[in-house]
Amino acid sequence: MHPGAWWLWACCLGAAATQTTNPMLLLLALGAVVFVVVNRRPDAPWARSFRMYLYLGVFVVVSRVLLFVLVGAKTGPTVLVRLPTVDLPSWAAGIQLLGAIAVEDLAAAASEGLRLATMITCFGAANVLANPRRLLRSLPAAVRDVGTAVVIALTVVPQLAESAVRVRRARQLRGSTASGLRAVPQIALPVLQDTLDRSLLLAASMDARGFGNRAETTRRDRILMGALSLGGLMAVCVGLYGLLGESTSADGEQTGTPVWIGRGFVALGLLLGALGLWWGGRKVPHSVYRPDPWRTAETLVALCGIGAFVLVLKALAADPLAASLVVDPTVQVPRVPLLAVVAFLVAALPGLITPALPATPKRAARARASEESAG
Repeated sequence: MHPGAWWLWACCLGAAATQTTNPMLLLLALGAVVFVVVNRRPDAPWARSFRMYLYLGVFVVVSRVLLFVLVGAKTGPTVLVRLPTVDLPSWAAGIQLLGAIAVEDLAAAASEGLRLATMITCFGAANVLANPRRLLRSLPAAVRDVGTAVVIALTVVPQLAESAVRVRRARQLRGSTASGLRAVPQIALPVLQDTLDRSLLLAASMDARGFGNRAETTRRDRILMGALSLGGLMAVCVGLYGLLGESTSADGEQTGTPVWIGRGFVALGLLLGALGLWWGGRKVPHSVYRPDPWRTAETLVALCGIGAFVLVLKALAADPLAASLVVDPTVQVPRVPLLAVVAFLVAALPGLITPALPATPKRAARARASEESAG
């Protein structure tokens, strides 16, 4: 699978998660992400970190709830517990610590934390499903140098760990009994030497492959590339400001910032940025060995992500009350539009329609164990 397809799918799901604080919809999005990762996660070092993203999401939810209990604004009517109130001095803006904890406020804080946790999980799924080296290799030519630096940075920690394991094994073969903190000074110097050797070999190989070579650029080209990049960035900033300022009145009329300022400037900024990347890429001679093809499976994955995002927007536009947590969660159940359920079912389709991964010993053993348990 082309890594860009997984990133586009994950970005669409993350964007859909930003539109709601309804815990039922967020849990549906999490379920779709976990389903796809479990079925299409490759057996590679970078793909073993999805559990850490889930742990990070739980930490975000717990931290958001604890911060609310500590310094949040307590305005809900249904008081769950009354904690002692601590009034801070006037120079601290009169913030009150602790106080009465209401069920409504506690549920709202947990829902906001769950939204952020869902976004983190979506981007974690992209990191797990897509090979980072292949993704950076697919970047435009204008940012090729930056992509190479990021690839090198991504490989530093695995190489250090590999060097440490190799040095430790060699010391054990020589009869060394040092362990724990006492072995750190004895292992640190060989690991550092091995790291320097690897760095020199990497620099030599990059120099042999012509890394950093550029075609001569005129002053006019440099000014044009800078103007396109800076203009695109400024237009995107203005467009985001316009999007944040948009609002709709109770009778459905558009108020606040006009629509054309937000969406128009964002589109203009993206267009200028794309032109800047294209113009800069013309001055970077390079070739790609075995480029990743974009086939039907990649198109289907991208369409599933985009379709899920569009369906969520339509569902929330038709039922605005489903976009947020209900006021009294002890009495009412969060509303779940049928169209939103269909959207997240569409988002989970890449776990079934994409090509199956090649069998590995671990995956084969897991399949045999599941068949034996089912039998």
